Amino acid sequence: MTAARIAVLGAGLIGRKHIAVLRAGRPEYTLAAVADPAPAAKAEAQQLGYPIYDTLEEMLDRAKPEGVVIAVPNQAHVTAGLACIARGIPVIVEKPIADSLTAGRQLVEAGERAGVGILTGHHRRHNPIMRKAAEIVRSGVLGRIVAVNGLWLSRKPEDYFNISWRREPGGGPVLINAIHDIDCLRMLCGDITTVQAATSHAARNFVVEDTAAATLTFANGALGTLLVSDTAAGPWSWEWGSRENPARPYEPENAYLVVGTRGSLAVPGLQLRLYEPGHENWDLPMTQTRLHVALEDAYFEQMRNFTAVIRGEELPAISGRGGLETLATTLAITESARAGGPVNVTAFLASAT
Repeated sequence: MTAARIAVLGAGLIGRKHIAVLRAGRPEYTLAAVADPAPAAKAEAQQLGYPIYDTLEEMLDRAKPEGVVIAVPNQAHVTAGLACIARGIPVIVEKPIADSLTAGRQLVEAGERAGVGILTGHHRRHNPIMRKAAEIVRSGVLGRIVAVNGLWLSRKPEDYFNISWRREPGGGPVLINAIHDIDCLRMLCGDITTVQAATSHAARNFVVEDTAAATLTFANGALGTLLVSDTAAGPWSWEWGSRENPARPYEPENAYLVVGTRGSLAVPGLQLRLYEPGHENWDLPMTQTRLHVALEDAYFEQMRNFTAVIRGEELPAISGRGGLETLATTLAITESARAGGPVNVTAFLASAT
């Protein structure tokens, strides 16, 4: 079997990560080309020896890749995705799938009409920790899921906000950071049907929020909470506890707690606590087990899944439709805070025409 030839649009921080994965010498896939007009991108391509083009269209027509990773700013996701779909080329679209629900629906529906695969770049779906956690929840060992808690609490450095768009709506921790956590909660516990939220910008006084709190209602009847802040001096976030990002210090703290009628699971630490069957009683002890998985770079498994999508062998771990639903749930937090009441996620997404 020959390696799938996959191209990358955008050689920024995340684009370079995908380029490195594709150049890693795996038998399933290889780097076909890159499109980015920046001089630094061209210099790196020349140094490392791969083709680079100024535009997506030039790259598609000349390099003829079998798949494309779209790693450009959010507002360019849909235009680039539509150009690939028009040529029948499957895509990974980095999160969020679009900069608005209306644009995201346009992209997703175009892919569904054309039968062209879209994989949304929520890479944690491919992390062994998240996969093990989802397996435990699906097994039923926790009983009926009744409560879920998610945390993303971390303090960004002050110079992070020297870039102006990070001080404006859409640049805060809800859309930039918590969208990953919302997708993880959806992976663990299913669709979120209703959101009620409040946001605050009292710590920094920027237009954008620095803190948000949301109450979540899941389709299975479970209730959840999500607390998010990028001005919080604490390690309770996926990045700190999972060791996925080597740039973040490791702290053995958890970001998610899933609680059922028989037991609970903390993630990413994978601490499993269970009652013996028939002995679910607060007067009785619970067994405590820490599950272990081999740590792996989720981006490599994401690319393997994408290769299988290109070949028609697998479905995306999270499709364009799934990415759109995660985006709708995330934007429902800011909409709920603005409107001062609950937001039905399905109706909210349907209203985006």
